[in-house]
Amino acid sequence: MAVVKTKMLTGDMSAFSKTTLSNGVRVLTESIPSVRSISVGVWIYTGSRDERPEESGISHFIEHMVFKGTAKRRMHHIAQRLESVGGYLNAFTTKEYTCYYARALDEHLERAIDLVCDLVLHPEFPQKELDKEKDVVVEEMKMYEDTPDEYVFDCFEGVLFKNHPLGRPIIGFEDTVRSFSRDQLLSYMDEHYTPDRIVLAVAGNARHEDVVRIAEKVFSTSTRVPRMHVRMPVDGYEPEQILVKKPIQQAHLVLGTRGFPVQDPKRTSLTVLNTLLGGGMSSRLNQNIREKYGFCYSIYSFVNMHSDTGDFGVYMGTDASRIDRSKKLIFKELDKLRTELVSERVLNQTKNQVKGSLMLGLESMSNRMMRLGRQELYFGRYFTLDEIIADVDAVTPEDIRSIAEELFQPEQFSSAILLPLGEGDKEVPVSTLA
Repeated sequence: MAVVKTKMLTGDMSAFSKTTLSNGVRVLTESIPSVRSISVGVWIYTGSRDERPEESGISHFIEHMVFKGTAKRRMHHIAQRLESVGGYLNAFTTKEYTCYYARALDEHLERAIDLVCDLVLHPEFPQKELDKEKDVVVEEMKMYEDTPDEYVFDCFEGVLFKNHPLGRPIIGFEDTVRSFSRDQLLSYMDEHYTPDRIVLAVAGNARHEDVVRIAEKVFSTSTRVPRMHVRMPVDGYEPEQILVKKPIQQAHLVLGTRGFPVQDPKRTSLTVLNTLLGGGMSSRLNQNIREKYGFCYSIYSFVNMHSDTGDFGVYMGTDASRIDRSKKLIFKELDKLRTELVSERVLNQTKNQVKGSLMLGLESMSNRMMRLGRQELYFGRYFTLDEIIADVDAVTPEDIRSIAEELFQPEQFSSAILLPLGEGDKEVPVSTLA
């Protein structure tokens, strides 16, 4: 029996509703009758940070393996089920959650929900496919390692969250992935894919009552029960610098520090600051390092916020001979934000950029579904567009400087630098970065 928790009009021609099923699964919908599509996502509040060292990469590996067949569908039937009606199916894994999602025409709502939930609830993990997929994931590792502007972030996070699951790459390591057994995958799902950690989110032309009816039907077949969910706390932080040499042409730099958890009241101000500093062509980093000096093609700042911690940093790709000069220029921009108030004109322009990006993104049903899922996992509630815009408008120049003063302490910054191999240099293997 389902219990309706929340139903509200959002003020932007959509209606939000939330129901908790009797087994604990939360069902969220944002009903938008003006479109002809739906986006469905099943969110599981587990990711790479929930893995033991010997399980490193198992969340991501499971995300791959569920597509290899379920109790009632073979692998090729899964692929065809939505593609044959013009939809698509995919999944992704993060540090703290995993999402399986589908997009389809509204008339195929039940087909989409049933398929995505089938992957989560009844995977078979055939041994033959398991053995093959290990090779696939190892090739994926090689692809990331050969992509320096992504690989450098694994190096940086390994420094920032040293000896913690957050510091390990989501994809894991070759030795751990090759060790996974079918029983190990099933055991991990029994432990982490439990009803109390599952959210079904649907955005688009769908009635909440229909979604709940379908959800009750598909989740009634699940036999998993809630378990204690305890995550390893993030311990003290000591800044560290890491230098890695690889056979590349360009140097890649990430420097940054620990930041704020996702529920921190300063999160909106930090988002505005991040946009001002390194979000887009008009940002300070882009204008003052790329356009003024021509030192790089790509430079930006970034913010990651997790349940109990976060990080802030700057990425840049440049010639190896310009690394030291570039770091000085970056810290110069950070220091300006610590010591000088941003003008109201510039701040308003940045706020408009943030609000415009948000509102344009809401034209996508997939983005709306993603917003539903993340908000429920981290906040247990729905934030309307008006609430978010009001938070952005409330940010002051003093808020920006206060956060800059708190975060932009050069002595608290870690860095990861990838440099091209020189004559006689040896490459550092991946395993030494764990």
